[in-house]
Amino acid sequence: MDVFDVAVVGGGMVGASLALGLAQTHWKIVLIEGVEPAARAQPSFDERTTALGNASRRIFQGLGVWDAIAAEAARIEAIHVSDAGRFGFARLTAREQGVEAFGYVAANRVIGAALWAGLTREPRRVGLRVPARVQAVEAVEQHVELTLSSAGASERIAARLVIAADGADSQVRGAAGIETHVKEYGQVAIVANVRADRTHDGTAYERFTSAGPMAFLPLRDGSYTVVWAREPADAEATLELDAAAFLSQLQRYFGWRVGRLVHAGPRASYPLRLTRAVAPIGRRTVLIGNAAQALHPVAGQGFNLGLRDAAMLAEVLASEDDDPGDARVLARFAEERARDRRGVVAFTDGLVRLFGDRRLPVGLARNLGLLIFDLLPPAKSALARVSVGFGGRTPRLARGLSLQ
Repeated sequence: MDVFDVAVVGGGMVGASLALGLAQTHWKIVLIEGVEPAARAQPSFDERTTALGNASRRIFQGLGVWDAIAAEAARIEAIHVSDAGRFGFARLTAREQGVEAFGYVAANRVIGAALWAGLTREPRRVGLRVPARVQAVEAVEQHVELTLSSAGASERIAARLVIAADGADSQVRGAAGIETHVKEYGQVAIVANVRADRTHDGTAYERFTSAGPMAFLPLRDGSYTVVWAREPADAEATLELDAAAFLSQLQRYFGWRVGRLVHAGPRASYPLRLTRAVAPIGRRTVLIGNAAQALHPVAGQGFNLGLRDAAMLAEVLASEDDDPGDARVLARFAEERARDRRGVVAFTDGLVRLFGDRRLPVGLARNLGLLIFDLLPPAKSALARVSVGFGGRTPRLARGLSLQ
């Protein structure tokens, strides 16, 4: 039976990032992923896009993969937030904040390819079990034993620490006996790429409408990716529309800020809920990314938060010499990440509740707040710094420093 110091279960964007960071340490690592990264069936690396904050850019630079991502990413040079049918709006520009960009938008396919190209350059540091699925997890005194299946064959391995990066329905989390709290938002996200009759100017839009919040994120080819949160029945009806009717409906709710919408690509959808683990650690187990907290996509904070999880965990483990799964080590990681995690969850959940309340007094107060925000440079500066986290110590990689 092969024995490793650390086993990372889940090779999506957060898990692959962590494995690449741990390749810079002295630990013996194994990364377990059920689907080949280049396979069409790989859900983590499809044509959906992710907005990356500047802290995430710095983390990817520290992992040596940013140049490959940047070559196919669009810059977010301005952010426009508005409440449809009301007078309030706010606009932030990168130039006003003294930064090149607030962030970048890249296809998950591009991010995944860059991360896995980096992993293949580290064969001595990171063992790969791909495709392989975890069939059983058993924690014993000094390690955790994992039973894997691949192409009909079974393998048992052991690790002193298991890291769950296997998503909101984490099998590892369940095996560790860590419970979750789930809050249903009663919304379904519709995702599509659309093109207008003019190319974008680098502005990302967050618009709150009576039919649910929607985000327009700029893409490198001049088009946009749209994420529209709708009630389930409305989402089902919208998904059944032909392309022309879908564009007409989208235009009606979003407006004309980006011009006339002229083309829509294939649409996908997924239910929206807030899933939070009761605890981020268990016996020789750590949860990161969606396994720890899966958020509403409003404000685009989910992946950036998960990447900071990975960066801090790599940093904590890099500073340890004895046992990576020791309870003291895991408690230190949990403490380092607690404030940021709480802050992001409260921020995104609060936005959903605030802009989902259509009562007139709430709407007036909300729009007055947007107008005041638009006039206050300190408030804008504070929001522009969101990408570094919502409290607690920022990981070294996120500050542009080396892992140690």
